[in-house]
Amino acid sequence: MEYLEKLGQRAVAAKYELQRLSTEDKNRVLRTAAAALTTATDRILMANDKDYEIAAAGGMTAGLLDRLKLTPERIKSMAEGLLQIAELTDPVGTIMESFDRPNGLHIDKVRVPMGVIGIIYEARPNVTADAFGLCFKTGNAVILKGGKDAAYSNVAITEVIREALVAEAVTADAVQLIEDNDRAVTTAFMKLKQYVDVLIPRGGAGLIRAVVENSTIPVIETGTGNCHIYVDEDADLTQAVSIIINAKTQRIGVCNACESLLIHEKIADKLLPVLGCALRDKQVEMRGDENVRALIPDAVAVTEEDYGREYLDYIISMKTVSSVEEAIAHINRYNTKHSDAILTGNREHAEKFLREVDSACVYVNASTRFTDGFEFGFGAEIGISTQKLHARGPMGLKELTTYKYLIRGDGQIRS
Repeated sequence: MEYLEKLGQRAVAAKYELQRLSTEDKNRVLRTAAAALTTATDRILMANDKDYEIAAAGGMTAGLLDRLKLTPERIKSMAEGLLQIAELTDPVGTIMESFDRPNGLHIDKVRVPMGVIGIIYEARPNVTADAFGLCFKTGNAVILKGGKDAAYSNVAITEVIREALVAEAVTADAVQLIEDNDRAVTTAFMKLKQYVDVLIPRGGAGLIRAVVENSTIPVIETGTGNCHIYVDEDADLTQAVSIIINAKTQRIGVCNACESLLIHEKIADKLLPVLGCALRDKQVEMRGDENVRALIPDAVAVTEEDYGREYLDYIISMKTVSSVEEAIAHINRYNTKHSDAILTGNREHAEKFLREVDSACVYVNASTRFTDGFEFGFGAEIGISTQKLHARGPMGLKELTTYKYLIRGDGQIRS
């Protein structure tokens, strides 16, 4: 596809230019781009209003509408994310290892950019700025393919950033947006291996599955979050209610929101009536097993499918268990290896949970909502990796680099 070929060629040319920039140059550009986003707030909001009106009229769920919606505060947060990235240590050029061989060769293992990164994402326009910032700081060119639901927003944000790059005499092709929303174009992008070094999907299970199954480019899986909280028999129940409400309702349309709740049967009669009231006040639909429904009469029957669902909505699945072992087994069966938590005062149970739950982020007595690059001190993130090769959990700057070996000799030949 000629359109994509040209994008790929420009991205490859851009990556070599970016790799010659100093850390000071990159930080200056990031600050200029941050200021440009703030200055262009009205322009970006006008574009976002178009997307939001179309999505709302089309019946988009509340959780996804929340992801799509931009406000002056969220644009300010996008700009602050770029400023934070500018303040972070540049990993490029870091010597990871250094050693000498008996034959006199000196070998350095050094962090370097990946090259060209492709990102496919759904209705989250803030990803446009976050992806640019992280890729630019690490010397990578980026090709973005946002979802059609945020088409106007993504174009506006990308234009503002490209204008900032030009103002700093840096190639605008450091960031490119695929504006054609035809599915055939997206599928063809997944096969642009000649130009793109790694592909990162950010979105729901369907998007991630489509990318993994169709891409010829190496893929880093991110995003889908069926996150669990297990309330142990030794939990502080007042604290538990507070944590669950935060994890479920603080923002429902995000991958680190709690979707599934497990309760030890010994404390169910004390916890569930109070928790039910709190969830009801937040308009959360509760889907529970027989024990849950006996204590929360307006809960509906949970299904096997519910246990594996990422709702991104005001819905939560609930199940009682008889032990921490049963809770761990349930979580490892149904989770998406994103974020899971135990609420307990029992140190032995906490340590067992930390060891045995197979997720990128495992919590004790805290909300799953902290699985976030900003909260971890990484600045903006490229996504939450739920796989195990190369990167896992919130992906910051280091996760967008690879390495190469630099070998210095003085005439050695191999016998």
